[in-house]
Amino acid sequence: MHAKAKESPSFRFHALYDEVAYAYECCRANGGAAGVDGQRFEDIEAYGVERWLAELAQGLKSRTYPPLPVQRVYIPKPDGKKQRPLGVPAIRDRTAEMAAVLVLEPIFEADLQPEQ
Repeated sequence: MHAKAKESPSFRFHALYDEVAYAYECCRANGGAAGVDGQRFEDIEAYGVERWLAELAQGLKSRTYPPLPVQRVYIPKPDGKKQRPLGVPAIRDRTAEMAAVLVLEPIFEADLQPEQ
């Protein structure tokens, strides 16, 4: 995508939906806790990953995808005395965000100057 964006600045990319499966694999590799919906990777696999991905992609395509609130948790700071807030998005939101990054990053990087 980077090469295409560099070569044809006016070209429009429509591959976000194609990146959803790879984005899920990236999120799965990172692990992490369930978000506000309580859904874990094990739950998604029991439901059927392909089915879950198809539903997510359809929501994105139809522009009916509603992101969920971020779950707030507190983790200890290195000093052990205080805690800091951490936001944990739902897995489907992480997957949608990762798909967007996978598509947008190489496109926008093509417009950056080499020193940036």
